[in-house]
Formats: sequence, structure tokens, C-alpha cells
Amino acid sequence: MLYRKMPKNGDKLSIIGFGAMRLPTKQDGSIDEEKATQMIHYAIDNGVNYIDTAWPYHMGESEPFLGRVLAEGYREKVKLATKMPQWMVKNLDDMDSFLNKQLERLNTDHIDYYLLHSLVGSSWKTIRDLGVNDFLDRAKADGRIINAGFSYHGNGEDFKDVVDGYDWDFCQIQYNFLDEDIQAGRKGLEYAASHDLGVVIMEPLRGGNLTAPVPCEIMDIWKEADIMRSPAEWALRWVWNHPDVTVVLSGMTEPYHVEENLKSAEEGLADSLTAKELKLIDRVADKYRELMTINCTGCRYCMPCPQVVDIPACFETYNNLYMFGGKDRLMIMYAAKLGGILRGAERNLASQCVQCGQCLNACPQHLPIPQLLERVVEEFEGQDMEKRIEFAKQLFANDNF
Repeated sequence: MLYRKMPKNGDKLSIIGFGAMRLPTKQDGSIDEEKATQMIHYAIDNGVNYIDTAWPYHMGESEPFLGRVLAEGYREKVKLATKMPQWMVKNLDDMDSFLNKQLERLNTDHIDYYLLHSLVGSSWKTIRDLGVNDFLDRAKADGRIINAGFSYHGNGEDFKDVVDGYDWDFCQIQYNFLDEDIQAGRKGLEYAASHDLGVVIMEPLRGGNLTAPVPCEIMDIWKEADIMRSPAEWALRWVWNHPDVTVVLSGMTEPYHVEENLKSAEEGLADSLTAKELKLIDRVADKYRELMTINCTGCRYCMPCPQVVDIPACFETYNNLYMFGGKDRLMIMYAAKLGGILRGAERNLASQCVQCGQCLNACPQHLPIPQLLERVVEEFEGQDMEKRIEFAKQLFANDNF
């Protein structure tokens, strides 16, 4: 395992951090605690010392789960990060209430790295005016939090205002080879580093979209490399190649994700990719931009939808069509997954959207979600939707698919 230092405090952090937003789940959607515990313990035993979670992850169950999984000596081996749900804060007292509840849920007396969650320019102004700077000063002084930071999903110009707005220890930004100029982007990374902030990277694999399944056109480019690496390793190595990056978070769902990422982290040195390799990655990025139609990372911040539309699943199906083809199969899978067959009786179809707009403020990518859902409806639904759902029921009941 390689480690990099946080600029202000000198903490040596593993270059790969365990993101607890995409833990393995059971069929009912709850965390598969046995499997997830084994994965997290294995990661820590092999050098990972940064664990990231947040109040809403896994419908509020990620923090309590980590409180259990880090017991019996594991808490002392890691730096623990979680986040204030700033959109739920109405006054100064709420800030203390959330933090104290999170300490209880995580079964700890301090948070090593505490972030204001999912800031954009307007939400930063709101939470700042409520007195968050004083709150952070008090919480650091009394030892409930050690380092103060923020995660960011706004535009580049507002990012500078947030960096300048408090004596932060670190920040967390979305960054990958497709998003070099989106949100904070490369300029934000460099600006934060110039202010001695540690930089934690989220979405290095773009919600898994850069890893599997990989379109044939993309794999053909990867195969041209002199050194064979998996798509996940290429994506991670690209981020680690930036010397201003401190930690890269990975939301690992399967044991092999942990093993693969640990192996990749053995070679994730800054400035270690050749000019030829960087050009290859640029070509892959260009090809992805040709293929991808909806810029969704699957973070699920838009969920739950009041009309129970599974927005990320709708967009994933739509993108898969344009990246991989196979419309007939995808039509059946759409009916099975979102038509109440594989997930119980409740339907999650794009056509259930009533354009209430709740998802628009929640989306970190600022996608026009209702309009995009209309495109999903046009592609995958229609007058024969009920017949397709019935066909899918018979197909899966016969176990022939």
C-alpha cells in the first residue's frame, strides 16, 4: 500500500479509501453485513486506513453498520470520515444534533475527517449564514471532529468561494478522466492544493461506468497499451497520477473489487504514467463521450423519488442501449427490473414521473432529470408496456432468461 500525506496535519493516508456508499446488499436492499464486514476488514488488514461514509448512505444504515464493523480494534486503525447533511440543517442547533447523533451511530467519540456534504455555491452561502464556521471551530476545539472539510458538486467558480470561506483542512471533489473539466475539475484540484488542502477524490470510476461492462470500442483501445491493465486500474492510475491528490475513494461492492483495488494501489505513484499512456486514456475518454448519452454517475442523490421512479436504473438502461446495443434484451430487462417483477410488486418506471422537480435540486450533475426520463419512456415504454411486463413475468418464472 502506498500512502500520501495530508498537507496540514501530516496524516499518512492510504491512496485508496473505502467508500461506504455502495456496500454489497441483500435482495431486500439491506446491507449484506457479513459480506461487507469481510470486505472492510480485509481492506484494513491490507493497509487501507481511510473509511468514508455519510448520513444518508444506504438509507441511513451505512453509519450504524460502520459503528459495528469497526469495533474490536478496527476503529483505531483507520481515519473515519462522515458528512453533515447540510440540506437538512435549519439552524445552528441542528448542526450539533446531527454531529452528536453521528458520533453515536458510528460508536466513536470523534470524527477524524468531517465534511459538509454535497455543497454547491448556494448551499454554501446558506449554511455559512447559519453559522457553520463557528460550529466547526467549536467542534474542533472540543474534540468531536479533528479535521474539517467539504464535498463539492457545484461549478468551478463557486468552488473557489468555498475554499476561501473557511480554514479548511481538506476537501472532496469528483474527478476522473471523463470529468476533468466538470464541477471543480482540474482547476479546482490545483486551487485547493495551492491552499494546502488535502484533496479526496470521489467517483474515480464514475459510479462504476468506466469499469463494467466495457464497450468493445473502448476495450479495443485499452488493448493497444504496452502494459495490460484492467479498466478500473487505468481509471485509478489516471487519478493517482496527479500529485495533488491525497486519497481516492472507491465504492467497493464485491470482494474482487477490494483485491483489484489493493493491487492497483501498490503502483499508484504520482507522475508515473507515460505520455503514451496518457494519450491512450485521452482516446478512451473521447470514445466514451461519443457513446454516453446521459451523464449520470448512479450516486442516487436524487432518490427516493416521490413517485418511486428508480431514476439511476432508468438512466443506466438507457446508456447501456447506446453504449452496448441489444435493445430487445434491454427492453425485457427494463420491464423486469422496473416493472415490479424482480424487485417485488412496486413499479419504478420512468413514466411514473410527474415532473415535480424534487430531483433537480438533488442531482450533483445538475441533469434535467424529468426531460431525460421522457427520453427513457420513448425508448423503453409505449402501448405494449403491459404486455412486455407480462411476458417478462412468464420468462423469469420459467427461468429461461
